[in-house]
Amino acid sequence: MLNQVDVVENAWKAGVMIPGFNVPYLPMMEPIVRAVVDQKSFALISTAQIEWQTLESKGPRQVMDEFQKWDKPDYVRLHIDHIGSIDELTNEPNDYCSIISEAIEMGYPSVMIDGSHEKDIENNIAVTHRIVELAHKKSVRVEAEVGTLFGYEVENMPPYEKIFNERIGFTTEEEVRRMVKETGCDWLSVAAGNFHGAMAGIGRFQEKGEAQLDVDHIGKLNAAAGVPLVLHGGSGIRIDQLRAAFKNGIAKINVAKDLRSRYQKAMKEKNDVAFAQQAVYDRAVWLIKAHYRIAGTSNIVMGTGQ
Repeated sequence: MLNQVDVVENAWKAGVMIPGFNVPYLPMMEPIVRAVVDQKSFALISTAQIEWQTLESKGPRQVMDEFQKWDKPDYVRLHIDHIGSIDELTNEPNDYCSIISEAIEMGYPSVMIDGSHEKDIENNIAVTHRIVELAHKKSVRVEAEVGTLFGYEVENMPPYEKIFNERIGFTTEEEVRRMVKETGCDWLSVAAGNFHGAMAGIGRFQEKGEAQLDVDHIGKLNAAAGVPLVLHGGSGIRIDQLRAAFKNGIAKINVAKDLRSRYQKAMKEKNDVAFAQQAVYDRAVWLIKAHYRIAGTSNIVMGTGQ
């Protein structure tokens, strides 16, 4: 079976995108996996610490147990998303090393360490390098992040138009070169206009606003990195720009708000899990087939054909 770095690199080299679908509610797992398999696509199923803290996914063990009920390794793999060196809720130092170590021991094949909230890139590099050394000993792949990806920090944040027009927090080519060279990370999350679904206080049942991407800048980051790039805050970005980004180095895109809001709205409407699961399935199929146009790409990602 191909390891996690191979599948993402296959997608990167082919200009094909892999979605990372977050599962903040355990009943979302089955319809997401079913949608990916039915469309003969490929996805990472992700779980993030902030979801354990604020929603109902409970923790990495519970997510893994649920995933194993539906696991189809030619179509889906598991991933630990957004473990920050700084806790996103408290803004205090996080016990990131213990959390990631436990996930590795459970058998997660890839993890994300986010040191982007450290006071400078030197600290980010130190945090990331520590996790890379730990993970690579177990053949676990590491996603890192550099740049400022707004969203969770909603206080005193500039308007989105100002962020984009003035390139506030955008990842630089030099940052990318340093992160890859000095940490050995396998994938790198970058900022180029994307933002998290919590930006500007977006509520649980509201749609996320539309974002733009500086695709030319992404291409420059890709050339500087030499490893697959990741786009967080994947919901609500103009689709023409997304498709262009896939051809310019983005191999993985994180999708959380889009499917989460469908589940939450359906549960609010009927308080029926099966009804909410169908809403998630329908949306996931639409994303894969119509929006991202990645139906039938599992063979490319798995390296078994075109």
